[in-house]
Amino acid sequence: MNKNESGNGLRPVLPELLAPAGTYEKLVTAVHYGADAVYLGGKQFGLREKAGNFTQESMREGVNYAYKHGVKVYVTVNIFAHNRDLEGLEEYLLSLREMEIDALIISDPGILSEARKVVPDLPIHLSTQANVTNHLAASFWFGQGVARLNLARELSLCEISQIRSQTTGELEIFVHGALCISYSGRCMLSNYMTGRDANLGHCAHPCRFSYALVEEKRPGEYFPVEEDERGTYIFNSKDLCLLEMLPRLVAAGVDSLKIEGRMKSIFYVGGVVRVYRAALDYLGSLPDEVWEDPAAIRLPDLFMEEIHRTGTRGITENFITERPGGSEMLYLSSRATQSYEPIAVILQPGSAPYVEIRNQVTVGEQVEYMKRGIDVQLLTITGMRDENGNPLEKANPGNTLFITTEPELQLMDINGIFRRKKG
Repeated sequence: MNKNESGNGLRPVLPELLAPAGTYEKLVTAVHYGADAVYLGGKQFGLREKAGNFTQESMREGVNYAYKHGVKVYVTVNIFAHNRDLEGLEEYLLSLREMEIDALIISDPGILSEARKVVPDLPIHLSTQANVTNHLAASFWFGQGVARLNLARELSLCEISQIRSQTTGELEIFVHGALCISYSGRCMLSNYMTGRDANLGHCAHPCRFSYALVEEKRPGEYFPVEEDERGTYIFNSKDLCLLEMLPRLVAAGVDSLKIEGRMKSIFYVGGVVRVYRAALDYLGSLPDEVWEDPAAIRLPDLFMEEIHRTGTRGITENFITERPGGSEMLYLSSRATQSYEPIAVILQPGSAPYVEIRNQVTVGEQVEYMKRGIDVQLLTITGMRDENGNPLEKANPGNTLFITTEPELQLMDINGIFRRKKG
């Protein structure tokens, strides 16, 4: 089926799965668990200054790693630049072309214009920060030489479908991850409250703070700010999750499904990517006739159960079917209770895999190995030893050691993650 067709009972083209890569380790994790493409930022011109990001050398290593595994790389150059921010832009764009990245992610029209002049052969993907909400705006940006649009998060499935039907360029949407309290991420809270400009990559995330009311003549006396006695996290949206909408999004002809999370952990990146990869593979295995009614397609319950095991703030479908209300906010804390946590990452497979510990673990504990795909394997740690062969009863974060399990883990890969249920 052509990507622009839908609802005709024909098998749709599965979209790309685009994953966050805030660091080299997260890039490797995303690749391991099935991303088709990753997006990352350098030390300049990106909107996630605290994500870790890539030096020129580490970016080159990351690009090479991704290409060896058949995965595309897109680089963010998506700040809204002031004049002072433009210094070094031309050199940076040329360095990205030299690395042979697959596309630039841009929001600022001036940077877009400069990129068209300096690196005209590099495709441009328009950032969600540009707030494309209608087909006329989409057509405008395609007319400026943009190859792909990341649509605003505030669109419904109906609106996405309408834009798809009236444009021919690639469309990308966010399907999972944190939501900003303001329009598609263009927020000034951080500027006013901390002096850190969110639109230059310095966001302090004040939407996750807990707030109280102080009367000026009674300093230090805090009064609760409440909505229906639920709490004080008045700006704290639940995280986006469109997993159950995947059949309809696929049928609508979306070209790329994007996961937010360059500042999240490898456990989050790996956990979310593996579920969406497995879900897309499941949809790809369905017979042609089921696509006559995409709205009737249901994913097995296990997929959503696995998403809940990754955290972090509960889930919402945001605007996809109706305008969100108060129930889409998380009022009682900055994040939901996490039910699972990572305990180790495989550095070298073997009969006793060599791992790096991420949370304290002891011999005798039950853990789960997160396979590629939706399945996990339940294991008991029966032994641990250091590089010198000395037995250990307990290991701490950062330790590297060999573990044995019962049953013995048969199918494992470098970068595979072990987890456990908390409590």
